[in-house]
Amino acid sequence: MDSPSSSQSPPDTASGAGNSHPSTTPPAGASSIGKASTTVTPPRIRRRNRLITSCLECRRRKLKCDKLHPCSNCTKWNRDCVFLAPALDPAAQSKLAQIKEQMGSLEKTLEEDVARRRREALEEDRDFTAEALHPEDDKELKDLEPTPLSTVDTVYEGDGDDADDDLLDLGVQLGKVRITERIGGFARPKFGEEVSAPLSYLFLCPQERMVHQSDASQESGIPFQGSSYIGPSPEYIAPSSSFFFAPEPTRSSLIDFLPSKAAADKLLGHYWLAAHTIARIVHKPSFERQYERFWHDVSMGLEPPNSLQAIVLGMLFTSVVSMTDEQVIQEFGCQKSSLVETFRLGTEMALGKANFLRTTKLETIQAFVMYLIPLCRAEVSRAHSALTGTAIRLAECMGLHRDGSYYGLSAVETHVRRLIWFQLCFLDIRTCESSGPRPQIRSRHEGGFDAKFPLNIDEEELLLPNPPKEDAPRFTNMTVSIIRMQANEVQRLIWEERPKVEQQKTSITAVLGKLQRARLEMDAKFMPLIDDRVPAQLLAKHVYHITADRWHISFLHRYHNSVAHRMPDRLRQLILTYGTMQTEHSIALDTHPSLAPWRWYSGALQQYHTAVLLLSEIYAYPMRKEADRIWKCLDYVFDIPQGLNRDQKAKLVLGELANRMKVYHSLRKTRAPATMERMVGIRPPRKVGDGHRVEQPTNAAAHMPPQMVSQTQMPPHERSSPDIAGPHSPSPPPPPVSVEYNFNTAPGVNVMSGAIGATNTRTLEQMYAHDPVGGWSPLPPSNSSDSGSMASGMPNPAPNDLQAVMDIDWNEFDLYFPPDQFSGELNVPNWTYGSTLPMTNMDPNA
Repeated sequence: MDSPSSSQSPPDTASGAGNSHPSTTPPAGASSIGKASTTVTPPRIRRRNRLITSCLECRRRKLKCDKLHPCSNCTKWNRDCVFLAPALDPAAQSKLAQIKEQMGSLEKTLEEDVARRRREALEEDRDFTAEALHPEDDKELKDLEPTPLSTVDTVYEGDGDDADDDLLDLGVQLGKVRITERIGGFARPKFGEEVSAPLSYLFLCPQERMVHQSDASQESGIPFQGSSYIGPSPEYIAPSSSFFFAPEPTRSSLIDFLPSKAAADKLLGHYWLAAHTIARIVHKPSFERQYERFWHDVSMGLEPPNSLQAIVLGMLFTSVVSMTDEQVIQEFGCQKSSLVETFRLGTEMALGKANFLRTTKLETIQAFVMYLIPLCRAEVSRAHSALTGTAIRLAECMGLHRDGSYYGLSAVETHVRRLIWFQLCFLDIRTCESSGPRPQIRSRHEGGFDAKFPLNIDEEELLLPNPPKEDAPRFTNMTVSIIRMQANEVQRLIWEERPKVEQQKTSITAVLGKLQRARLEMDAKFMPLIDDRVPAQLLAKHVYHITADRWHISFLHRYHNSVAHRMPDRLRQLILTYGTMQTEHSIALDTHPSLAPWRWYSGALQQYHTAVLLLSEIYAYPMRKEADRIWKCLDYVFDIPQGLNRDQKAKLVLGELANRMKVYHSLRKTRAPATMERMVGIRPPRKVGDGHRVEQPTNAAAHMPPQMVSQTQMPPHERSSPDIAGPHSPSPPPPPVSVEYNFNTAPGVNVMSGAIGATNTRTLEQMYAHDPVGGWSPLPPSNSSDSGSMASGMPNPAPNDLQAVMDIDWNEFDLYFPPDQFSGELNVPNWTYGSTLPMTNMDPNA
């Protein structure tokens, strides 16, 4: 007879708690690491504290007990019928339950700790495996250094006469590019010499010298806006120099600045279209009520509150700035400049009456930031930077860097505080890049603020009894502003990561990974919401690409012309790809007819500095795949005259830019660090191996034929011309010979004219490393696929001799930048020098 215990049900296999033979087959597509990280911990056993009334024999056999003494089952089978003692009292029962709960919590913590240690062990094993498979990749970027020709801080000579700082603050203009002593946020005191280095006389072959001299005698400059390339354009708006310290203005009455109600209504309507969409600073329904109250007070003969006067006049000022000259004349019958001046003075007057320097009213600081928005656009001086810094400090003193939800504020007030704060964050980055030296606001990760981004909802929804607390999965009237705010904070992250990379607290790979993750998140979040047929949504697309495409350029551009080591092609491809895309989207924002209402704010988003980087790259290496797209952009950006081929265009722009920057720096009286003087003219080394390895800087004479070394010591007119078209057969390198060349040995030639204090001696590697025309080099060509590599004519060094240049893990790099898209193949296949160098009688826009 079977025992009643055999009637027990088998353990539940679904939970897996009692299964002694778990399945070892992983699910399809799961790796060992993924399986370890996704293993579900079995739930802890739930203990029930119910009262036990059955006898032990019936309970053990799962029989129904009739609770007699003895029970019927025990009597039938002659068993000892034993019952448990009476139940515990409530206090003892509660204590027992507490002990059981504590034991369960301890078991859960122990299980989690074991699982965590197992995951860490697997990750360490994976990292070790990757390092063992690619030992050279982990250190490939560690020696890559930013160019020594850029610096964060700027120093000026203090013994000169009083100069027009307002004039010199704005830098020089070339076409649509405005360049100060800072480019990409970094000061480059020797930028004129940097630009002129590729155009140096000694870098040209004899055939090119005659063409270069002929072009130089005929070139008269490039057209530019304004009466002088040093000075403001008509779009520049300077704040009053007496804004802070002068006595009360003579015209202190509101009536002196206020237009008619009908004219103000037109300006308000234009403000909602042109300014509110792209530079949002107010909550529209709330401001409309304030606007009506303002005019009600005026109609009653009462003076509105000073803070309300400031914000209304700030709106009128911004609206007029966003209009074109033709629109102003057509609507109001006067010149735009006079109307801008009137509303600017009126806004400053109202801010002064509102005591903006010691205010605690949200309206006043809101009006102050609204006043700064039209000022800080394409042309920014140190006066704008000082006002922005003042506004940031005032906002922090008012707690705007803390989120309004922390203080239990209403949804509308919390929204307005967020708008003001993140507009200040944008102005902080904009003025920092123009006048330096670094952002004033620390990022959220560094504890600078905890204000949240505004919600992606329509502004009217904030007035509902229960306003939304999450982003809406659709395009709203806040989407454009949110895209700009989020992209701007990634730019702030770049500023904070740069010094960490230089201090080796993080790696280039880690920073690039952060940037690409942010880009993928924003792509997935915003791009599906955009319909290009709607102008406001098309604006959002261009704003996103203009602000997001510059992340990689902002981070990598200092390594582009690194003196110590050459940037790997895959990183160079990032600069070319995103730089071309950003410039194209910037031009689209300036030229697309449906985006005309927002064209006035384009200069605040970008200043076409990327075009200078692309020009230097495409002049040195004209065989790049993006060459056609880049030249279309450069023709527009620099307003290049027609009738020139590409080589002439590049020489014209680079030469003009070098001359203007040299004049500007001489007037500005900027001082360069002593170490920077020795670096002018040094070119980065050329690649001789595969796509990830570059050679260390060496003396080129060590690998040159003897006749070439002897020729470099002859006068220029006695040197033989190298064969440009004919192939060069590689020859074994002779013994190392150290040769230096004096730049000023050639009679009547001063290669670095305008360079102050530059050293005269350069090694031949530094002289011949740059091959601007792509076809002439004193060294024999190699079989490398890289167009920028100098012909080495030597066998590839052994891997042990090639120190890895950058601290980058290419396996991790591939996760963010797929090799099929960023393979490092930069050049057009089977490119020849004449294929993209049309004659002057051909299409100049080719």
